[in-house]
Amino acid sequence: MSLTSLLVADYDEAIAYFVGKLGFDLREDTALGDGKRWVVVAPQGAGSELLLARAVGNRQSRVIGDQSGGRVFLFLETDDFARDHAAYTQRGVRFVEQPRHEPYGTVAVFEDLYGNRWDLVQPIRGNGVEA
Repeated sequence: MSLTSLLVADYDEAIAYFVGKLGFDLREDTALGDGKRWVVVAPQGAGSELLLARAVGNRQSRVIGDQSGGRVFLFLETDDFARDHAAYTQRGVRFVEQPRHEPYGTVAVFEDLYGNRWDLVQPIRGNGVEA
């Protein structure tokens, strides 16, 4: 999978959050007409990307921030959990729990600007299981 769509209320506020707070790269921002844009962001150096799709209509608007029914559905992998957790906390990213150590790695749940839940995770490598 290369691209995941995430409903947002506003392109520019979503870009400001993902680029400004999470440090993602803005890979594309193309006007498509009628106020619609193709906006793609991604963690630096990542092959997978996130399409920021502005919600259209009541049905889509109602699920902004709750696309997964309150469960974590986006996973942001890091090679240095302590560094990124500290940087995100300093930039105002809202973690909903303290970091914890699991058999698969170090993890903490945070919410994006709309309330979608993400895992910031540093997987344990070298145990024969890729997290």
